[in-house]
Amino acid sequence: MADLKNPKVIMAKGMLFLALGILASAMLIANTPTMQVVVLLGISIWAFCRFYYFAFYVIEHYVDPEFKFAGLIAFTRYLLRRKRR
Repeated sequence: MADLKNPKVIMAKGMLFLALGILASAMLIANTPTMQVVVLLGISIWAFCRFYYFAFYVIEHYVDPEFKFAGLIAFTRYLLRRKRR
């Protein structure tokens, strides 16, 4: 699969991810409309965003500047190789 280079298509893909996240969140809250569900969903989203930042920015810029991650699978391989050393 070729790399995505068209800025309009990249933006459309990002907006589709945003719409999917909003729709899934709204459906979860509509299914069980309690404050606990809203708070736990917010914490979960925040934590996964922080993990993503950690996996792709912190590791690359502060831990191992020579390794460039291509995705979460590459990050997992990196962690597994690092544990073996």
